[in-house]
Amino acid sequence: MSLRLIVMRHAKSSWDDPLLDDFDRVLNARGKADAANIGAWLKAQGHIPDTALVSSAQRTQETFACLNIDADITLQDALYLASSDRLLQQLRQAQGNTVLLLAHNPGIGDFAQRFARQLPQHPDFFRYPTCATTVFDVAAETWADVRFGKNDSVDFCVPRDLRD
Repeated sequence: MSLRLIVMRHAKSSWDDPLLDDFDRVLNARGKADAANIGAWLKAQGHIPDTALVSSAQRTQETFACLNIDADITLQDALYLASSDRLLQQLRQAQGNTVLLLAHNPGIGDFAQRFARQLPQHPDFFRYPTCATTVFDVAAETWADVRFGKNDSVDFCVPRDLRD
């Protein structure tokens, strides 16, 4: 069994309501469109998750919904603003062959950098902007055995790459 991991930052959220708690912020129009485009890109590339580990924040839930991908979703409070170490800890409990890990910066960008054996040669990889997505072939037999620095990055995309 080979494992694949898709690491994604949530799409662009709205700051229109200054009284809204950060956890409850929703996506703006660009964020919804970007997430839909990334979902279409994932499908076109054949990177289809069977399981999604998603932060329970509103903007990550909306990002997943806009991807229009049929996967078993697990909402996790522990992924909200999680460090890369916490993200790895949660990933080690995953099920399925292809997992989508959908969370927030700075943790998710740091996670992608640390998870890779070699880094994608893309100008936006280190910035890890909203809806940035990296696909990895995982160098482990089970999710419980995944480690940083061992995994091949096979694809990387940001929404700007998909805009006309």
